[in-house]
Amino acid sequence: MATNGAALKRLEQKELKQELIQAEIQNGVKQIPFPSGTLLQTNSTVSENVIQSRPITTITSGAKEQIGGGAEEKKMKEKIEVKGEKKEKKQQSVAGSADSKPLDVSRLDLRVGCIITARKHPDADSLYVEEVDVGETAPRTVVSGLVNHVPLEQMQNRMVILLCNLKPAKMRGVISQAMVMCASSPEKVEILAPPNGSVPGDRIVFDAFPGEPDKELNPKKKIWEQIQPDLFTNDECVATYKGAPFQVKGKGVCRAQTMTNSGIK
Repeated sequence: MATNGAALKRLEQKELKQELIQAEIQNGVKQIPFPSGTLLQTNSTVSENVIQSRPITTITSGAKEQIGGGAEEKKMKEKIEVKGEKKEKKQQSVAGSADSKPLDVSRLDLRVGCIITARKHPDADSLYVEEVDVGETAPRTVVSGLVNHVPLEQMQNRMVILLCNLKPAKMRGVISQAMVMCASSPEKVEILAPPNGSVPGDRIVFDAFPGEPDKELNPKKKIWEQIQPDLFTNDECVATYKGAPFQVKGKGVCRAQTMTNSGIK
């Protein structure tokens, strides 16, 4: 009786196990057959069953787009970084080129100009606002503190020398695009005059200091501030830099009217 009872119990367990297996299969649970009471053998059949039983991760279209988008974003980021590095190197190269130039008067873009019109600054009693022809397509607007030194009528149609590569600066609301060069002392100021025969746009050159001027003087480098102390008129009122005269090739030198041994600015 005991034997029959045990056999019946094993049969019920087997049936329950089969029902459980069927339920798992219906619910998508893969079954891995392991022979009861035997050791697992490392053979191709068992390996194949184990491999087949492992879940395979599929990539949905949304995931593919995310992966693709991530790769595209990474590629774009790398492209931007490379572009930024190239731009930085170019800026460093330009800066290095400017720094390699000698610190002398050749860095200044000095040109002959003709004042077309001059008027009082609307918001500053000591300033003139001039429109000056420097040989370009349009005249430059220049603000000068000459009201107390030069009568307005003497400013009209006057030939002058301009420093053209200072960074444009706002002076009491008006952008000044150049500076009129003058012999200057605490008591007196005189506008420098180019030689006879000069025309707007003529370059002022220095035989002892050849070279091309900067496109624009970097205010942080204080180039003008370092060159200016060596600008003087000599005993004959000729404008000079370290003794070398301001000159227009083939036309002559630049002068003040009466001021000798005076600073220029």
